Formats: sequence, C-alpha cells, structure tokens
Amino acid sequence: MYDDWSANALVVLVTAMSVALAVLVHYEGLAILNQRLVRVHAQRRRKVLLGVYGVILLHVVEIWLFGLACWLLLLMPGTGALSSMAPVPFLDAVYLSAETFTTVGFGDVAPQGAIRFLAGTEALTGFILITWSASFLYLEMEQYWRKPGG
Repeated sequence: MYDDWSANALVVLVTAMSVALAVLVHYEGLAILNQRLVRVHAQRRRKVLLGVYGVILLHVVEIWLFGLACWLLLLMPGTGALSSMAPVPFLDAVYLSAETFTTVGFGDVAPQGAIRFLAGTEALTGFILITWSASFLYLEMEQYWRKPGG
C-alpha cells in the first residue's frame, strides 16, 4: 500500500503546501477582516455578525482548498482512494475535506492509502484554524459589546 515512495512524497509535499496556504489565507483573511470591521459604520453588535460571516467564509475557502488538493492527489496513481470510489467526484473530495477540517470524523466517505496523511494533517490544521477564529471573534465581541451603544 505504501510501496510507492514517489506517490508518498507527493502526498507529503502537497499536504505541506496546502497547510501553508490555508494558514496564510487565514492570517491574511483575519487581518483584512479586522481592518474592515474598524472602518464599517454600523452598530457595534452588527460588526460581530460581519466578523462571524467573514470567518465562516474563510473556513469554506480553506475547506475547498484542501478538497481540491485531495481531489488532485487522487488523480495520481498510488496516492490512495476514497471508500473504493473511482474516479472520485470533486464534490466528494470537498465533502471529505469538510468532515475532516471540522473534525466531525468520517462518514460514508473515508480516505484509504497515503491520502490519509493529508486527511490527518487537515484535521489538525482545521482544529487550529477554528480555534484561532474563535479567539478572534471573542476579542471582537469583547471590543464591541463592552462599549456603550453596542
């Protein structure tokens, strides 16, 4: 199952690139969101809602990024499969990514073979990014809800 070292190396490389890109997207997204929330002329409590919508959008983009990486890897021989599906539909790869990123766990679509490295690493990355988002939103709520007129 793991005899093809070139396929394994490809999975590790694509995983590392996906994590780096997801973290960069998240960092830049939160920075932009923070700047925009300061400039928005809206009720303070509505700024929190805008922050929540922005964070959800960031997570959706990151899930699709990992889903694309998974789907592209599964087009390469020796990288694995999803629950005996061949070929793997793109939206099934995105669905697996959503299950993994949110640490829900695997349902009817589960990774097999070397692609499990991507899935395991995505779960850790998703957990960290979701926690980062929760911290960001907590700080936003604290800033806007404590002020009078929120």
